[in-house]
Amino acid sequence: MADQPLASNELHPSAQRVANALRERGVRGPVHQFAVSTKTSADAAAALDCEIGAIASCLVFMLGDEPLVVVKSGANRVDTTVLARVAGGERTRQATPDEVRAATGQPIGGVSPVGWPQELRVFIDDTLATYARVWSACGTPNAVFATTYDELRHLTNATPLSLR
Repeated sequence: MADQPLASNELHPSAQRVANALRERGVRGPVHQFAVSTKTSADAAAALDCEIGAIASCLVFMLGDEPLVVVKSGANRVDTTVLARVAGGERTRQATPDEVRAATGQPIGGVSPVGWPQELRVFIDDTLATYARVWSACGTPNAVFATTYDELRHLTNATPLSLR
């Protein structure tokens, strides 16, 4: 796969909005849009020909009525009990598709770390720091962008979280 960013007119409008938000914040990408789904970490890793651990999935959880975002390595799972404790609550649960859309403005499988209608508390899986390059969704289940752990942490003001 060539490592070239796509021209603006080639991106889905939702992916273009995220790409614009990323560019405004100094992220250089590149952005890739695929004909196949990159909705799951396994799908994205296959499309990118990279390790599943290098996929930075943005998942939304609910702590009461507060949405929380966890940017996690595709190789790890989120323990909702640990997340609740770290977030200062008693219980968290994975958000419904409607709650994900309301919190981020993006669909499950396409949630990017930017472009949300509101500021959200974010936690980031420290495993992602072991990869020189990670890939995160770009607003649709078919688009991703290249970044780094440090860049993601800065973009989201995320609190590191150990999921190992």
